[in-house]
Amino acid sequence: MRFATYPSLEDLPVVVTGGASGIGAELVRAFSAQRSRVGFVDLDEARGEALAAELGVTFEPCDLRDIAALKAALAKLQAANGPAGVLVNNAARDDRHGWEDVTPDYYDERIATNLRHMFFAIQAVAPGMIAAGKGSIINLGSTSWWQGQGGMPAYTTAKAAVHGMTRSFARDLGPHHIRCNTVVPGWVMTERQKALWVTPDSLATALERQCIPVAIEPAYVAQMVLFLAADDSALCTAQNFFVEGGIV
Repeated sequence: MRFATYPSLEDLPVVVTGGASGIGAELVRAFSAQRSRVGFVDLDEARGEALAAELGVTFEPCDLRDIAALKAALAKLQAANGPAGVLVNNAARDDRHGWEDVTPDYYDERIATNLRHMFFAIQAVAPGMIAAGKGSIINLGSTSWWQGQGGMPAYTTAKAAVHGMTRSFARDLGPHHIRCNTVVPGWVMTERQKALWVTPDSLATALERQCIPVAIEPAYVAQMVLFLAADDSALCTAQNFFVEGGIV
């Protein structure tokens, strides 16, 4: 595949959450290839440091469930690279769980892992974007709740809420020329998914539902995120951009 280069991303400070593995690592690589000033946070310190050393980007270890730690990490990234022009709220974890077994503490932890940090990351970077008079915020959603998928109701609850949060921030930040969109991946073939849930039968079933029967690799998601980060999408906001092969 031959993908686009975006001049507006060169030297632009970009922040990615959950950037050490999976879709997040592909995002870090994609922005690095655009010569952006990339900073990312992740709980996995070993993988984060290895990726940062490989690409020459900035990494801060952080447990995103701790909002004070998150804000401190984002402050360090912005001190190193400049105020964020792009925020990609990628971090999430789709652990399976039965509704019967969910306790209040587990539910709160799932919301903290999959939703709450997005709100406060936006809160942390928005002042710099307002001062600059522009910016792009990209939140990662999921097709799981659109499809009515079961087996992880606290996760799908959080992911459904991402879309409402996106539209509200798009309205509140729009007067400052800050865009806020949701990218909605299908079943992306990350190493985690392959190790835990992908089988020949499950993949075949998924591909049968897609209009384009091609396994969804992280690179496809990254290319949509790059477009929404760049000036090329200057009037795209409050929208959902699906990268799922056309599930019907």
